[in-house]
Amino acid sequence: MSVVLFDGVCNLCNGSVNWLIDHDKKNQFQFASLQSDYGKKVVAQFNLKGDYLDTVLLLEDGKVYMRSEAVLRIGKKLGGGYSLLYGFVIIPAFVRDFFYNIVARNRYRWFGKQDACRMPTPELKANFLG
Repeated sequence: MSVVLFDGVCNLCNGSVNWLIDHDKKNQFQFASLQSDYGKKVVAQFNLKGDYLDTVLLLEDGKVYMRSEAVLRIGKKLGGGYSLLYGFVIIPAFVRDFFYNIVARNRYRWFGKQDACRMPTPELKANFLG
């Protein structure tokens, strides 16, 4: 199982998680906010420095992927047309992440933010880690 860690107060991030849940027909992903106990444990385990709240993390096979690498791997794992996104891996990470970081820095201004982390519905509670 792969775990997607996201900023739980970011509207863009929450919308992306909702989209991913709707398109994850094989139930390959679990989710946790970076602000949760589970998220903090992963950040400590992988000794992530700086403002890690500005990125999506993908925990897969004991490795953590960040920013554009995480997004591309999520698309690949979804399969179908979404796996074509992984073709962007040929673009150097520093170029991909330059654009990723522009969106990340402006996500609250462009999409807004919530006062508290997202609470999953009872039907989705099993997909979320605390």
